[in-house]
Amino acid sequence: MTTTKPSNHGVRRPVDLARVHGLSAQAVRNYERDGVLPPAERTSNGYRRYTEVHATALSAYLALIAGHGYAASGDIMRAVNRGEIDTALRTIDHSHALLQRDRETLDAVEAAVAILTETTPQPESRKAVPISVLAHRLGVRPATLRKWERAGILQPVRDPVTDYRVYSADDVRDAELAHLLRRGGYRLDHIADVLRRVRDAGGAGPLATSLRQWRERLSERGQAMLTGAARLAEHIDADTRPTVRTH
Repeated sequence: MTTTKPSNHGVRRPVDLARVHGLSAQAVRNYERDGVLPPAERTSNGYRRYTEVHATALSAYLALIAGHGYAASGDIMRAVNRGEIDTALRTIDHSHALLQRDRETLDAVEAAVAILTETTPQPESRKAVPISVLAHRLGVRPATLRKWERAGILQPVRDPVTDYRVYSADDVRDAELAHLLRRGGYRLDHIADVLRRVRDAGGAGPLATSLRQWRERLSERGQAMLTGAARLAEHIDADTRPTVRTH
């Protein structure tokens, strides 16, 4: 009497799994080597024998990548293949937490940028100012601005004569935006990431036009996570089906 799983039916070669997803057979073998796929059985000639479990594992991994990235998806699959479902779920939870944080950041940036773009700059606001003037304008201490500089939020230049910090109009804009986000409870490293987006976009105005695309990308990521979860559930189900006894 022998004991097998239904997943042992429909044995596949590496090339069979590869063709379904437009991969090479070597890529499939590499995924097995890296633990993304469960270990394959070998024939007497040493050839790999993949089953439905391997097919669902590959489908799950490739679906997870779009929502969780390569590193996290690999961690998820390796944990599942070791039977450590709770570890895999913790990694998934972490990805969802990051997505939620990005959504909250986007909400805050939209609100802050709206305030900045609606405010008509006065002529004097375009002038470079020293740290004392900027601190007074924001209602913070100069030490706070220096802390923001160390965190990468502000990038003031130094006066060539006095060596004092000088904040340009763009620096003032960044400081005002940082101040709004800081009041919203955001961490300094998170604010630095937001300000980098503002600078890369060329200012608050151009950034406002790209926020819609940013939100679309977050929605796509969230939907990809749903698809990945469905494929992972199929794999777990295929890998844990009750055994069938055959004579």
